[in-house]
Amino acid sequence: MSLFKSKNQPNAPVGYAQQNSPAELALANIHDGVVILDYTGRVRYINPAATRMLGINANDVIGLDSSLFLRVESLDGHPLSGNENLLVQAILAGRAIDNYRLCLVSGTAQKRIPVSISVVPVNGQNGSRIVTFRDITKELAEEGEQTEFVSTASHEMRTPVASIEGYLSLALNPQTATIDQRARGYLNAAHASAKHLGQLFHDLLDVTKLDDGHLRPKLQPVEMTGLVKQISDQYYPQINGASLKYQFGSAGPDIGTARRLDQVVYGYVDVNFMREIIDNLIGNAVKYTPAGGSIYVNVRGDGNNVLINVTDTGIGISNEDLPHIFQKFYRSDNSDTRTIGGTGLGLYIVKKRVEAMGGRIWAESAFGEGSTFYVSLPRISSEEYEKLMISNNSIQGGAR
Repeated sequence: MSLFKSKNQPNAPVGYAQQNSPAELALANIHDGVVILDYTGRVRYINPAATRMLGINANDVIGLDSSLFLRVESLDGHPLSGNENLLVQAILAGRAIDNYRLCLVSGTAQKRIPVSISVVPVNGQNGSRIVTFRDITKELAEEGEQTEFVSTASHEMRTPVASIEGYLSLALNPQTATIDQRARGYLNAAHASAKHLGQLFHDLLDVTKLDDGHLRPKLQPVEMTGLVKQISDQYYPQINGASLKYQFGSAGPDIGTARRLDQVVYGYVDVNFMREIIDNLIGNAVKYTPAGGSIYVNVRGDGNNVLINVTDTGIGISNEDLPHIFQKFYRSDNSDTRTIGGTGLGLYIVKKRVEAMGGRIWAESAFGEGSTFYVSLPRISSEEYEKLMISNNSIQGGAR
């Protein structure tokens, strides 16, 4: 069955197509699987690549609920519950996801194919959903080799770097060594470089765990405004010490004296992931905002999503740098940023953690005008929150 009408047969019903229509030719010959669903999740179209990967016949699934044959697991073979299965959530809610890595369970032989899945909703929640999946078997093998090398090298180099840090600390301690001021300056510089190198190895190990899927989120129901406020408020002493202003609950300064009530919104997230995400974004805001500036943190419900923003009035990001800031090892190279330390991996790690929870992250900025980083995560209703809390408490009670 096809979705494409013939141009020279205007009265043909939806589902009719010419044998050689460009759209059908393209979908029939690409290597990626494509399935088009209606808003209820029923199949309207499936291309040959998808039928081969799923081990099914196209005529057998047209009109069927996709959940009957579109079965997925995590890359390591972990079964996904309804709340963990971001593919099902995206299809039902009409929510976009991009390059979500899963294992496709194919046919009666239960063959498992690692794929990168994307969902594109068309015409809102009540429109179609275009689901595409790409076989990433070869890609994962190559990444595995790279990851193994980086992981082994990082492990091996952490030990001597830790020893160097330890000896430098002893040399700088007045109780264990006596040195003049010039030598102390040299040793302080060496100690800072050793700490930077140690952080680089730590970040590299985090990256390898995230890239190979060994670091999976442990999702739990959370009231998001309270969680983000708790994490960000811990930065107040550091922000205050840097002569910066801090405000939670607004993307900008309050107008007048009216008090503002924070919105209560719920999410299903990994609390440790959230802590590292907020830590990194606020830490960057502090580093890149000169004294006298301001940092604002806000959480609000945005339709089906929880939207978090961290805004600063700092040096900003140029138009040339903005598209690359979430790439591995990318750092802006200008006179304002060259003296600020960093591994170039922090925002990449943040992006991977956000995506692991089914969200996305982006930034809006202009050089010299400050930056705003947005994190969007799936939102759950208060009813879903209560049900998940009861379920989690029951599991924890049973475990005891």
